[in-house]
Amino acid sequence: MRAIGGLWRWRNNPLRRTTDLIEAWVALVALLLIAVAAPVIGSLVGAVAQDSLQRSVREQRHSRHLVTATVTRKLDRAALEPDPDTTAHDTRTRVLAAWTAPDGTRQHGTVLIPLKSPHPGDHFGLWTDQHGHMVTRPLDSATATTHAVLAGFGAAMLTAGAVEGGRRLIVWRMVRRRYARWDQAWDRAGPDWGKAGTGS
Repeated sequence: MRAIGGLWRWRNNPLRRTTDLIEAWVALVALLLIAVAAPVIGSLVGAVAQDSLQRSVREQRHSRHLVTATVTRKLDRAALEPDPDTTAHDTRTRVLAAWTAPDGTRQHGTVLIPLKSPHPGDHFGLWTDQHGHMVTRPLDSATATTHAVLAGFGAAMLTAGAVEGGRRLIVWRMVRRRYARWDQAWDRAGPDWGKAGTGS
């Protein structure tokens, strides 16, 4: 972004090339886009994400229910099927449990619970849908807001990165063109370089 200072420095300089001014203007436009467009795009993306996520929060609160399940029996390790989501140090235990769905039907199934040594008759909370099928815990409003803020921040950073990348690409092409012109000028002057009487 040093080229921005070039706008003022180059204004009456006899050594100024057109490419120097273009480079400085490109840098100024990139700076303005980063300072103005990136925050605006980040805010818009964050607002859209917030609206969508909060809608999901409301839908999940409406469709997911916390029911009380009862441990029927603890399952042996041999009866456990491998679960890719668990680790060797997982303190949760798989049990056979029964619960009543919000629609009144009785349900039972294998559940992973945080109790270290569950006994038949122990109660625990379980999230289900209307028909009693197990679901994940609904998204809470604070987590949704955090995700929306991160989405907005990410969009602003991507925009700034894209603008800076575009600026660098333009400057790189200008420098290559400048070097190509220098090579052409050197090729024209090269054969006569150093000869007596050249240019006279």
